Amino acid sequence: MYIVLAPPSSGQRTHGADGAEIAFLPVDSTGVPAGDAVVVPAAELAATVRQLERPGTRWIWDSTRNWYPALLAAGISIDRCHDVALSREILRHSPACADTEYGSRLQSLPDGAEDANPARALPPSAPSPHQGSLFESAQPAAGADVHEVTAEFSAQQRAVNAGNRPSQLALLLAAESAGALIAAEMEFHGIPWRADLHNELLESQLGKRPREGHRPAQLERLAGELRAALGNPRFNPDSPQELLRALHRAGIEVSSTRSWELQRHKHPAIAPLLTYKKLSRLLTANGWTWLDTWVHDGRFRPEYVVGGSMSGRWASRGGGALQIPHQVRDAVRADPGHVLIVADAAQLEPRVLAALGRDSALAAAGRGLDLYQGIADQGFGGDRAKAKVAMLGAMYGATTGESGRLMPQLTRTYPQAIAVVEAAARTGEGGGVVASFLGRGCPPPSDGWLTAQRTGNAAEQQRADALARSRGRFTRNFVVQATAAEWALCWLAELRRRLRADTAGNAGAHIVFFLHDEVMLHVPGELADRVSAMVTEAARSAAHLMFGQIPVEFPVNVVVVDSYADAK
Repeated sequence: MYIVLAPPSSGQRTHGADGAEIAFLPVDSTGVPAGDAVVVPAAELAATVRQLERPGTRWIWDSTRNWYPALLAAGISIDRCHDVALSREILRHSPACADTEYGSRLQSLPDGAEDANPARALPPSAPSPHQGSLFESAQPAAGADVHEVTAEFSAQQRAVNAGNRPSQLALLLAAESAGALIAAEMEFHGIPWRADLHNELLESQLGKRPREGHRPAQLERLAGELRAALGNPRFNPDSPQELLRALHRAGIEVSSTRSWELQRHKHPAIAPLLTYKKLSRLLTANGWTWLDTWVHDGRFRPEYVVGGSMSGRWASRGGGALQIPHQVRDAVRADPGHVLIVADAAQLEPRVLAALGRDSALAAAGRGLDLYQGIADQGFGGDRAKAKVAMLGAMYGATTGESGRLMPQLTRTYPQAIAVVEAAARTGEGGGVVASFLGRGCPPPSDGWLTAQRTGNAAEQQRADALARSRGRFTRNFVVQATAAEWALCWLAELRRRLRADTAGNAGAHIVFFLHDEVMLHVPGELADRVSAMVTEAARSAAHLMFGQIPVEFPVNVVVVDSYADAK
């Protein structure tokens, strides 16, 4: 059963036009109404959803973020949804429906940039943009009424069915919408976080918490060492400009204060400076202010942005959820009686490349946890380091230097896999658009890029060629990274489905963290073995769901720990 959930249209309102009503409209799988809309006061939202929710129900709404958090707060967890805004963003760039009426209309909308997803450009902690109509703006809209949401869903379904890969694109939209549900649930449950242990970790590395506006004792000590070593008693090491000037005066010729550049020099100031930079990053990114802001009631609850990158990988707003440094991971502790299950896919992207190319030789190399060693044994004399450099170079476009020297051997050994990324690179260099396995398309080149390619000035041709190569490197990796993101989403969605299907047996087991190819669950201790098996089974199911019966293995490393610091 499909149910559109949105504010009622003006002709359907029963209690005035103050917006304090919700419409529930049953529709079929194409968006055609299957009955009359039921309009209830907004206060009855949770009770009505609870009454209508059952296995197989799919809720259609403008944005999961606009509806699901309130339902979770009311104790309601839903099975499936269709997120109109997220689906619209995928269909906007997907070559699979570019020739449909819906796809053509979306592509004609101006956005002025390669990246049309406004969430990606938001500053930390900024609210999501909700302006405009679903039919007039490239931005996801909030407040669209039930008629608009129904019409948009219907248009999306027609576009998928009229496209050249309907089943794959339908799977992608379902996985993206499932991801939106999981993101909301992760925010609701939160990552278990011990504020007292976090404080101890900070004090052990920085010293006691200082007064506002003062440095911690360890940073102040290092600042003193730096000033003495550089013979500059007054400079501020927190100012990049002052630090650079102080380094130059001491005869340390660097163009920046990046660690890799500093490490090239031998000087008494380098060691304390590198330590200062490391501790300063800790204080800024995850210090006491971060702890006060983001950790409450034993939980860290960041805001996840589903599809927040062009390849479909997630992003986060506020709190740096996708960059939890090793220095504070020991504060991520399971509650008493619980454990953390942490799993990550082993060498996901080269395995995805093997699946994309249907390359049996690369698939054979990946039988087992260490694919790079398998590659080394097949074509690089057992030298794992060389094999890894070659494969990463092929996927990321580093085809000069050592990577370039190794590419011919890699191409001879895995011609079908390498042909995939080479074709994607040539398409990108020519200004074309490439797509993931399920149909997520990369953004088209910007007007500036196109203008540069049309130059008739020989002096500017070098810049145009460099831009073309850069786009080629982007599209080369896009087809792999975006497909890997799809596999990870299917893995996550399948794991959620299995947990929900065994609700009685897995009460209290929650997905609490997800990063590209890694998932963390917070689970009652007695369920650890059972849920760990589900994680592995879900990975196998995700591969079969996407690629069918292929010989490529997608193994996952699963560990059960009390502290996130012990996971790796």
